[in-house]
Amino acid sequence: MPIFSEMTHKYLRAKKKFPNVWCSGCGIGTVMGAIIRAIDHLHLSRDEVVMISGIGCSSRMPVYVDFNTLHTTHGRPLAFATGVKLAKPNLKVIIVTGDGDALAIGGNHFIHACRRNIDLTTILINNSTYGMTGGQVAPTTPFMKIGTTAPYGNRERGFDISKLAMAAGAPFVARGTVYHVVQLQKLVEQAILKKGFSLVEVISQCHTLYGRLNKEGGPVEMMKWQRDHAIPISAAGKVPAEKLKDKFFTGVLWDIDFPEYCEEYDKVIALAQSLAEGEGVRVKGKERE
Repeated sequence: MPIFSEMTHKYLRAKKKFPNVWCSGCGIGTVMGAIIRAIDHLHLSRDEVVMISGIGCSSRMPVYVDFNTLHTTHGRPLAFATGVKLAKPNLKVIIVTGDGDALAIGGNHFIHACRRNIDLTTILINNSTYGMTGGQVAPTTPFMKIGTTAPYGNRERGFDISKLAMAAGAPFVARGTVYHVVQLQKLVEQAILKKGFSLVEVISQCHTLYGRLNKEGGPVEMMKWQRDHAIPISAAGKVPAEKLKDKFFTGVLWDIDFPEYCEEYDKVIALAQSLAEGEGVRVKGKERE
């Protein structure tokens, strides 16, 4: 049996939820494939993986995969994920979110999840628009690009997602594209294995709305743009500054070690119990799984 068919039946709810809602040529399905292959390559069982999302095109992904899943409210997947990880720290918790979901209504949760450094893997799909609700300007829409809420050009600067995550304290930050799909799978694997909060920003295309409004062509043309504008971070010091205009770096952009929140919280529990027992106070409870 072909490996694609094996993965389809192993990881997807193929008999329940398909066909999917994504437009033909959308990059979100490519991201889902990279995540599934990463999980398979790491030999993680479906029962030890939790996929959580909020609201948006990308946030439909948990509906289609056969893991433990939560499809939560708009902008709140990181809050739900924090609760899941604290209750069951042995699970691999993966958040799939979009640039609107994570950085607009969810922006406060995003920066504090980075700062808190709880062991979560966040896959943030950046297509520069609100795709599900009609192509409105998002926090990542570039300056002067068109959206349905900015027909004369967006007058705000878009967030640099990866720099925002680094500034907020995330110990692992990477960026990939749906064009560079082999690299993307490897980045997802590294993010899952990283102890602490990890972010993989994925540059993707929304040709149906953003591409059409900005006359950037269909999915093929938009993926060629990704190919031509992505520069490996390993070449950062080798490329002349004038050639970096309108380009972006891909790969692991930031990787440091910092104490993980669940482990630190366990120390607080142990200290509180020790102090209480030392004072003769009976402490009820059990160790977390």
